Amino acid sequence: MRILVSNDDGYNAAGIEALHQALQGLGELTVIAPETNCSGASNSLTLNRPLSVRQAANGFYYVNGTPSDCVHVALTGLLDFRPDLVVSGINNGANMGDDTLYSGTVAAAMEGHLFGIPAIAFSLIERGWPHLDSAARIAREVVERCRRQPLAPNTLLNVNIPAVPYDALKGLRVTRLGKRHPSEPVIQSRTPYGEPVYWIGPVGRVSDSADDTDFGAVEQLAVSVTPLRVDLTNYEQLAGIRAWAE
Repeated sequence: MRILVSNDDGYNAAGIEALHQALQGLGELTVIAPETNCSGASNSLTLNRPLSVRQAANGFYYVNGTPSDCVHVALTGLLDFRPDLVVSGINNGANMGDDTLYSGTVAAAMEGHLFGIPAIAFSLIERGWPHLDSAARIAREVVERCRRQPLAPNTLLNVNIPAVPYDALKGLRVTRLGKRHPSEPVIQSRTPYGEPVYWIGPVGRVSDSADDTDFGAVEQLAVSVTPLRVDLTNYEQLAGIRAWAE
């Protein structure tokens, strides 16, 4: 089994090191990750400059671009093989509900998915890497399941892991995405030259944390596994918009 590993926190982040270590023995591992932290990069590709690929002392490759750049470059020329699985993470913080649209961690996995390769994004729901060993153990178990029962090529899984000891976890739960209220207002500041600048405000409060959501699962200390899709078409609106456009 050939596994491509990426993330959005950067090639030297604790999460990707733990993920790489956890997957040892499960297949041939290749790590291609951003040079720097790209959290919130979503699915952006770098089109205004060339990208460079370098190799660190530990064998990891790093790209001066986004998570999507890393996987895209890997699959369109850098690698001389097609991976059987793309995994991303382990992210420093949750990627649940509406936040998945902004996530570079999910985007790296999604780029593999767009190329028809099964893909999984792993996130530890609290920042600062608490109980990273537990999250890494879960990641290995999920990939082991993929080896025993291979995922369909159109599969994209978003896995969020509570930051608790492994023995405190309440199993895996298949979930849908929950919802948040809109984000808090921007935070205005000024440069030393008096120019106004704005920081994006904190995420909004959770508005849908029902038991069948990702938020609900992790609140109950279960690992949330959410199958995602890329098709954004609102099929329920097609007939109405056709009538409107006539």
